[in-house]
Amino acid sequence: QVQLVESGGGLVQAGGSLRLSCAASGRTFSSYAFGWFRQAPGKEREFVAAIFWSGGSTYYADSVKGRFTISRDNAKNTVYLQMNSLKPEDTAVYYCAACGSYYYGVNLEDSYEYDHWGQGTQVTVSS
Repeated sequence: QVQLVESGGGLVQAGGSLRLSCAASGRTFSSYAFGWFRQAPGKEREFVAAIFWSGGSTYYADSVKGRFTISRDNAKNTVYLQMNSLKPEDTAVYYCAACGSYYYGVNLEDSYEYDHWGQGTQVTVSS
């Protein structure tokens, strides 16, 4: 089991930046791949970014490519999402998720791959 706690959300003007953190506790941090998802009011949860177990591979939704960066610090048991050039359409609750089951062909863009979820942190981008 792993417990995830997100932080770093808030209110920012368009064009600004925020860095989200996801602190993991419990089972060995390196046993998990991690993803960030978001859900805006009235919309379904959508994939934002993911990072592989080794940290060597990262994946991004087209809508955030070039603006967001996911990273992991295994020494601090923390995953980060650096968000730059924020837009009003980035407004959502952002969730950190952990995937503990590697298999050939795992799709880290699919929320069903993830076993554990944080409580979410609100990001609001004003125009």
